[in-house]
Parts: sequence; structure tokens; C-alpha cells
Amino acid sequence: MGAHAATEDPVKTKYESLELFQKVLHFIETNYVDEVKTKTLLEGAIKGMMDTLDPHSNFLNAEVFKDMKADTSGKFGGIGIEIGMKDNQLMVVSPMEDTPAWKAGVKTGDRIIRINGESTKGMNLVEAVSKMRGKKGSEIRLLIGRENGEKPRELKLVRATIKVQSVKSELLPDGFGYVRLASFNEDAARDVKRAIEKLEKREKGGKLKGLVFDLRMNPGGLLDQAVDVASLFMDEGVIVSTIGRDRAQKELKYARKGMARKDLPLAVLVNAGSASASEIVAGALQDNKRAIILGQTTFGKGSVQQVVELGNDLGMKLTIARYYTPSGRSIQEKGVQPDIVLDDLDPKILAQATRKTDSFRERDLKGHMTNPDGDGSSKDAKKDDADAKDDDEPLRFNPKEDYQVKQAVNYLKSFEFYQRIGKPLVANET
Repeated sequence: MGAHAATEDPVKTKYESLELFQKVLHFIETNYVDEVKTKTLLEGAIKGMMDTLDPHSNFLNAEVFKDMKADTSGKFGGIGIEIGMKDNQLMVVSPMEDTPAWKAGVKTGDRIIRINGESTKGMNLVEAVSKMRGKKGSEIRLLIGRENGEKPRELKLVRATIKVQSVKSELLPDGFGYVRLASFNEDAARDVKRAIEKLEKREKGGKLKGLVFDLRMNPGGLLDQAVDVASLFMDEGVIVSTIGRDRAQKELKYARKGMARKDLPLAVLVNAGSASASEIVAGALQDNKRAIILGQTTFGKGSVQQVVELGNDLGMKLTIARYYTPSGRSIQEKGVQPDIVLDDLDPKILAQATRKTDSFRERDLKGHMTNPDGDGSSKDAKKDDADAKDDDEPLRFNPKEDYQVKQAVNYLKSFEFYQRIGKPLVANET
């Protein structure tokens, strides 16, 4: 009679682990050199538990939980940067336009070495955000390192009330419009719709020939706003699907009826700073053949987080699913590949925004989830030229002079031609 391999009882293992946890907690409480509160130990244990997961799953203490609620309203106190982790270092994903960080010359890819003299080594994203938030008018010191190898420098910034101007617009030559969406806050879709309407009122005949929709450096935001924004341009079909632990359970988000401007030719600009909700919109419009996607490969954050209130003003943000585009592509780690690859921005116009196309994406975050459909590593990622010259002057953005915007307009002018001949919209611009 053959021997049977012993199988592990998951229930027994769980209780043994809890018993071990109780032993450690009791030993620390009774033997640690200084008296320590049980609440402090338990919150630290929960934080450590969350740190073993992906970088978007976090324990939220009372202060951080309050700040997180302020994010979606588009108003908070701070310096105006989106951050992430790369190689265990705190990095800038993108600075928000017209904020203290932007005006001080903070750039995508900068390393944040110290915050107010405290090393960021071992600091997670939630802790870093909490330390950088503060009252309007208060000072914060950041020690910044740059990829070009120059000596780290300290910046002294004064916190401001960061009210993100979600949408900016401009009427371009030849009857084309430009709308830039900075983040998917609770008013994103409404503001984009209004911006388009205002542009059309300014255009002779009251109709645009086409629209350049700029999602570059947009870190994302609310899922329902991503669906609403995509629904401004398509009124049928799937926008995004989400799949959690049970892969048989798929939740589909469809375009909302009655909102779409299907008559408006559309070009969408993306880059490595376009993440999450930006990728959902770009992927949906691309898969539904509603728009030309131009620029650079997006960040690759294709995961869904749920915020759970734990009581006593505490919370938890937990990754519960992955996003998939309408055709079934996972955004996670790989990002959205543009139809038209525009490798370089004009260094004279967007020198401050020009970074390596492969500089910093979801795949660089410590503990990131891998793409279930295959390797999303940087092995096959395209490498581009060195960064444009270092210029600490804040970017004075003018879409009429933006190289990528100009190229988008050129492709929009050929939009009907491409549709008619049915050829794939793939090219390389250098």
C-alpha cells in the first residue's frame, strides 16, 4: 500500500500562525525595553501585513485616511506630485502643473532621498504622502536626486492648497480642438464635456474638425469617471472589465448611452505618466477603434483597489482585481501600447517633460503584480535617447507649439483616409 503525502490543513496552519502572533505580541508587551502601546503594535503588524502585498495595498491610519478622501475631491494641502516606488526608492511619477513642485522644477523620474531630513529608505507610499501633506504656508524640504548623476540637491517648498485644475482647453489652428485632462476626479467627465462645448462655441460653424485629447502625465483617479469620460466618445460596447481572484467572475463596465460625440474625430495622447483610469480610457477607445492613440507606452497600473473602513477613522486599501481592456488585454505591467509611437518631445518646447520613455512604470514598483497574460518586463521595452537638457524653469505649456499635439493634428487630418483604407495605424516617429 503506497504512502500518501501529508497534506497541509489550511485551518490548522492559520490557527498556529495566530498563536505565534499572540506569543510575539505578548513577549514584546512584557519584555521590550520601553513600554509600548498595544494599539501601536497592532497597527504596525497590520501595516507589515499589507507591505507583503502589491504596492497599491496599504493600511490607512486616521491622518492618511482623511487625506485619501480629499484626493478624489481634487483639493488638498501639499506640494503637488504623484509618487511611486522604483528599486526601493521613492520616485516622482509626475508633478502636477502649476503646483509648488512643478514651479520648483521637480520632474518625472526624480528620486526623493529625504523628506525634512528624514531618509525615505524603507518608507512606503502611504507614509511618504502623509509626510508631504501639510497646512498651506508650511515649509517642506526635499532632497532630490536626478537620473543624470548630478549631485542631489535640496529643495525648500512652501505647501499650498492643491486644487487640481482638472481640464484645460485650447482652440488649435484649422478648426481642431485640444483638451487636457490632468486627473480623473469627481468632476472629470462633466468638465471635459464643458470644455468641448466651449471650444465649439468659439469655432466658426460651431463644430470642431477633430479633437486632441491629452492624457499625458494623468495618474488616474475614479473608475466611474473613466467610464463617463470614455462614454463622451462612444455610447455602446465595453469600456473595461475587471476580474478578481475568481477568474470565472468577470464584471463588465459598458459605455453610458446618450453622452457620446461619435461624429468627432479623436486623437489621444499618452505617455509613461498616464496611469490607471487614463489607461482604461485609452484602451477602451483603442479597442473600439474610436480614436488614434499616440505617444509612448503607458504606466501599466491595471489593478483595482477597494477602500474598506475599519472603524476609529482607520481604513485599508486592498487590491481586489485586475483591469482588462474590451479585447481582453491586461493593462497590468504592460500598459497600453500607442498606435502611433512618438518617441521624442520637442526639447525646446517640452524639455522639462521629456524623459526616457522607459523611465518609470508600474513594472518598476516594488512588489508589483505581474501580468497574467505574459512577461511584461522591460526586456523588450523600447529605449530612447538621453534626457533633454536639464532646465529648472517651470514648463510654460503651449499646446499650439507642442510637437506631439502637432503630430496628433496631422494624423487627425488623415483620420478618414486611414479608416477608408482599413490599414493599421502603427508607425514610428523619431
